[in-house]
Amino acid sequence: MANNPYFSDEAASASVAAVAALCDGGTINIYDGAKPADSNTAITNQNLLASLTLGSPAFATPATVSGTAPSRKATVTANAITDDTSADATGTATWFRVLKADGTSPVYDGEVGTSGSDLNLATTSITAGEDVSITSWTLSQPE
Repeated sequence: MANNPYFSDEAASASVAAVAALCDGGTINIYDGAKPADSNTAITNQNLLASLTLGSPAFATPATVSGTAPSRKATVTANAITDDTSADATGTATWFRVLKADGTSPVYDGEVGTSGSDLNLATTSITAGEDVSITSWTLSQPE
């Protein structure tokens, strides 16, 4: 038997809003290397390249729902994010992990790119000591 649920617009919006709220005042850490299996998996040999501080609230509300079934999704766009004015290490950014405001509890992981990714940077090439800023970041929940 298949397990393939579809959520209403209201449910998808509520879900993405709840995850967005967990990010308030948190941190987004950008790493090189392979992304772990999930955000509950410990970071091993990946290098922390940059760490940016999220606002509170971290995301704008309300979520917008777009697309056509079965590809509809609820999306929120990040509010201003404080740059990391001195990157921790040199490397190629491949993934990120968001931590709650406590600095230790993971919220979620995602892919890094220059466009069309969960998190977009001007370049994925990060150099230690240089400024790192996020060009766009959205959080989505499929319907």
